[in-house]
Amino acid sequence: MTSEAALRMVHARAPGKINVFLRVGAVMEDGYHDVATAYQAVSLSEDVRAYPADDFSVSFSGPIDTSGLATDGTNLAIKAAKLLARKTDYRGGVRLEIEKHVPIAGGMGGGSADAAATLLACDALWGTESTKDELLAMAVRLGADVPFALIGGTAIGTGRGDQLSPALAKGQFHWVLALPDTGVGTPEVYRELDKHRERHAQDIFPAQLQPTVDANVLQALRAGDPRMLAESLSNDLQAPAIHLSPEIGEVLELGEMNGALAGIVSGSGPTVAFLAADLDNALDLQIALSASRLTAVRATGPVHGARIMSD
Repeated sequence: MTSEAALRMVHARAPGKINVFLRVGAVMEDGYHDVATAYQAVSLSEDVRAYPADDFSVSFSGPIDTSGLATDGTNLAIKAAKLLARKTDYRGGVRLEIEKHVPIAGGMGGGSADAAATLLACDALWGTESTKDELLAMAVRLGADVPFALIGGTAIGTGRGDQLSPALAKGQFHWVLALPDTGVGTPEVYRELDKHRERHAQDIFPAQLQPTVDANVLQALRAGDPRMLAESLSNDLQAPAIHLSPEIGEVLELGEMNGALAGIVSGSGPTVAFLAADLDNALDLQIALSASRLTAVRATGPVHGARIMSD
C-alpha cells in the first residue's frame, strides 16, 4: 500500500456484455450448471465514481430506472468495495456514485460491470496497488460475469463462466439491443431449462456435463464477419426465457422482420441483442424497433474491459 491514499475522486468505467453463444451443461448435484459461453464486451457501459469516505455507500443516476436497486450491503458494488478493503487491510470506506446505462436484470451483466469498475476505482483511490491477478481472484468471488467485465474484449468462459480465455476477434460488430418491459430472473430461467430438458428427454440429445463453444462461433469472430456470426448465434436459455415471457419471442420476430441478421436473448434475458450488418442497418433497425414502442439502443463491440477514466 502507498504511504497515503490520495484524497480525490476516481472514475472507472466497465462494459456490459452480450453472450453471442451460451451452451448450458447438465444440472449437477449442487443444482448448478457448467456453461460454455462466448462473451463480447459492448459499448453500453457503467460509470463508477469513488470518493473517500469513512463508511460504504452507493447511489445511482443515469437513464436506467434504478428505483428498485438495493443500496445496502447486498449491492454488488458495495460487496466489491468491502472485499477489496478486507483483502488489503484498508480501514476506510468509499462513497460510490454509479451512472447506469446497462439494463438492470437484463442479461447484460450491469451489476457485474459495477463490481468490476468498483474494484478498479477503489484500488486506485485507496492506493492499495492490487495486481491484475489479485483483482481477478476477487472478481471470481463476486460473481461469474465480474471477471469478464474486468477483462473485456472477446473471451470464452467455461466452468460457471468465470474461467476465461481471450478469443481473437477482428473488426467491429454492430448491435441493436431491445429492452422488453418484462423481467425474468436468472434462477427461474435455469429451472425452466431443466424442466424443458426433462419434458423432451426422448427427443433431444442429453446435455453435456462440460459443454464447449462451437468452433463456427470462434471462426466468425476471428473473421470479423457479422453474417457468419449471425448463423452461429446460440443460447440454450433462450427457449426457456421465451416460455416464461412470450413477449421476448415477439420482440425477436419483430427485429428479424425489420432487417436484423439475427437476434439472440442475451444471457438469461430479457434483453434481446440483434446483430446488424453495418451501421446503416443498425440505425434503420433501431428506428423500426423504437416505432414499435420498444426501448432500443445501439452498441458496438468488442470494447475494452474496466479502466480508469480521466475526468
